[in-house]
Amino acid sequence: MMDNSEDLDRFLSNVDKIGQLLEDFQSSDIGVQQKAVAKADTLITTLDEPCRTKVNKTTVNTSPVLQPSMVKKKKDLPEHFMKVMSRDAEERGRKRMVKLKEATALKDKGNEAYAQEDYETAVKCYSDGLAVLRDMQPLYTNRAQAYIKLERYEEAVMDCEWALKCNERCIKAYVHMGKAYLGLKNYNEARSCFEKILEIESGKESMVKEYLDLVDLEEEKNSQEMDAKEKLDKGERKATAVPQLLEKLSRPGQMPLYYCGGLESLSQAVTDCAGKTLFRLNNGFSIIGSNDVLKSCLLQETDDLLSQELCVSVLKLWRIVCHENVQENQKILMKCPLARQSVVQLLTSDHGEVVKECLELLSLYSNTLYGRRLAIDNLDLHMLVRNLMRCISEPKRQQGITAVCILETFAAEDGFRLKLRNMSTDSVVVPLKTILGSISKSNQQVLTSLISAVGFLAKDEVIRQNLAHRRECWEAFLTAIKQCGSSEYNDVIHLMLGLIISLSTVTSLTIQAHAVSLCDCCLDLLENADEGIVTRAMGVLSTILPQSSEAVQHAVRRKVIHTICWLLKRKGQTATKFAVKTLTVCTAVGDTAREELVKTDKKLSILRRLLRSNSDEVISGNAALCLSHCFELEGVATHLLGTDIVLLLLRLAAGEPKKTAVQQNAAIALSKLCRSEPRHVHKLRELHGLEILHSCVKLIKAEE
Repeated sequence: MMDNSEDLDRFLSNVDKIGQLLEDFQSSDIGVQQKAVAKADTLITTLDEPCRTKVNKTTVNTSPVLQPSMVKKKKDLPEHFMKVMSRDAEERGRKRMVKLKEATALKDKGNEAYAQEDYETAVKCYSDGLAVLRDMQPLYTNRAQAYIKLERYEEAVMDCEWALKCNERCIKAYVHMGKAYLGLKNYNEARSCFEKILEIESGKESMVKEYLDLVDLEEEKNSQEMDAKEKLDKGERKATAVPQLLEKLSRPGQMPLYYCGGLESLSQAVTDCAGKTLFRLNNGFSIIGSNDVLKSCLLQETDDLLSQELCVSVLKLWRIVCHENVQENQKILMKCPLARQSVVQLLTSDHGEVVKECLELLSLYSNTLYGRRLAIDNLDLHMLVRNLMRCISEPKRQQGITAVCILETFAAEDGFRLKLRNMSTDSVVVPLKTILGSISKSNQQVLTSLISAVGFLAKDEVIRQNLAHRRECWEAFLTAIKQCGSSEYNDVIHLMLGLIISLSTVTSLTIQAHAVSLCDCCLDLLENADEGIVTRAMGVLSTILPQSSEAVQHAVRRKVIHTICWLLKRKGQTATKFAVKTLTVCTAVGDTAREELVKTDKKLSILRRLLRSNSDEVISGNAALCLSHCFELEGVATHLLGTDIVLLLLRLAAGEPKKTAVQQNAAIALSKLCRSEPRHVHKLRELHGLEILHSCVKLIKAEE
């Protein structure tokens, strides 16, 4: 460890001197050269390791004038000096590599100790490493991190400053320095450190925002604690009541009724911010958590009425002290083993008031990003989902609405979904099937939120795969769609179709088995007056039909081609994307769909319009592919003589190199067009199409 910056300053000074000497060696002034040689000798003798040079230093240093016989050619002076410096640098480099290896081993040893939460040992290892190699930046930042864990904040700041001398763009140093200043309650300096990160790397906005939010929370917490202590010192009645009531609650072995009264009085005393803060400062959470009587009722070890009342009183008190952004209280409660266990388990209680208070407390956490992250990090999420779904599927609808809103809010979080990847889908699918099997006006609100929640869960690839392979899922969808015949259930249908589109992106034998039935339902929905439902029904067809040729043939028999052509004439980018994809799937299977399309639109004007006016890669690529299918029919290419079809396809084939799939589809369509009707070749030559296509083939191969 360096006690000061003298070594670093001396090193930088020597670098400057060497640079100046090199300039002086090149001077045309003999006097300047003489002085440079003298200075070089002096500099070499002051280095840590003496250089083995054959130059007679006494002669050089004492000669007032260089004798002609002693003067080397001007160009040799710097070469000689650089050889000396090079040998010295090589030796230093070799020694540094040895030191680096030793320091790295000590760093790794310190990291192991840190991982085991042995921070004192970690500090010693990092310090030993710095004794070996004093300019190794990771040793400073790692030791600063260990110092922060030991609450030695000033030492952490000093280490970060040294790290920045080694690397002025070290983001880690600014992160740890900000945390150290936060520990010192120097909030302005902490903010400055975190904001400095954005100057170094602008892409760290999200990380920096989290740190700045943390500073705000800590500053607010400190302000609340100072205010609460001030009120307590002044002897304000409401403030002094909190520690007094907590002292009474800490008495063991009392009757449940005694604790009920104490909890009720305490709930009235902690209604303001000062009261909630004093509850925390006087160990309120641990007092409740260590009380055997309260613990027994929260863990449902007794089932008498008084125990249930006591349970409700505890849950209500927790909710009150965590309400209105007293976020430190929220954090402490979620770290309390009793709280995080009981708040999930009690959702299965037979007592409505207990369940209600649990849901209210969970709802409080779900309402803020900070609260959601605390819950996600600390609760048993598998059990939480299972118990929330139980609340949702029970006939107590008001509780069901609260429960499903909590689930929906949590399911929107990536961290929540990630932790549920290995969850049994029974927890979701079985209650979902029950609710979808009996849709009514009374459960419509619950159902829409539930489908939305499952939709959020399905954003995770693993969960989506699991749900897509569940037979009960698809059976439930079919039953529900058939039930929702009237327009009053359009919201349910709209959300359900969105979920089906998401799940049907997975290739599954289960989906294939239900493809024809799903196809039937969606074809019926294409006649719905709600354009959103029509669009999503077409979306389902576009994902279901590629998995089943039987479903494609069924759709064609039900005149889906005519419906698609009608839909493609209307506006709407999403609807168009789904429709042209479905049309392409149908025309790929056989001549029946192609003939139906040509019969409906003899000159394929709809597809040509899509090529002409649409910049969407999926739409234009599928339109070109669909045209290539139709060109296989006799006479189709002939009907297109005199149209702009060659120009449109050529323009697409010569498009952006990144869109290789679109280029290939267009090139294939051009090939089939010209093969079916050779007269199109004349137009192709006129537009220099052969040369363009030749260049496109090269580009496509290069991309591949």
